[in-house]
Amino acid sequence: MSRVVHISEAATIGLHSMIMIARANKMINIQQITELTKTSPNHLAKVMQRLVKANFLKSTRGPMGGFQLRKDPKKITILNVYEAIEGPIEIDACPMDQPACPFDRCLVGTVVKKATEDIIEHFRSQTLADFI
Repeated sequence: MSRVVHISEAATIGLHSMIMIARANKMINIQQITELTKTSPNHLAKVMQRLVKANFLKSTRGPMGGFQLRKDPKKITILNVYEAIEGPIEIDACPMDQPACPFDRCLVGTVVKKATEDIIEHFRSQTLADFI
């Protein structure tokens, strides 16, 4: 099935994992997260590394280890998490990934730019705490 708006698997894993960790309010390990998200432990580990590197999570190794939030869930927006995984969202980029448009005007007009701005604002307005 085709979608106009697509959120990557990595971003989806990261967002869901962060909410699970915020809800747990304690150390939660890869095994627990993979059981809840039904994702590959290896893919999950890569996503979690990005979130640790972005300083959203504390990681502890060992049998009693896992992940825990470093910050108050009220201070972590969905946009923060998304951009930690995917990088900054481009607003003015061509939605068709073309270096130059051969036409007088964009084939999709400004609808993609507007939708991107709306998604950014939606993600910015919600924190992890909103999902606890």
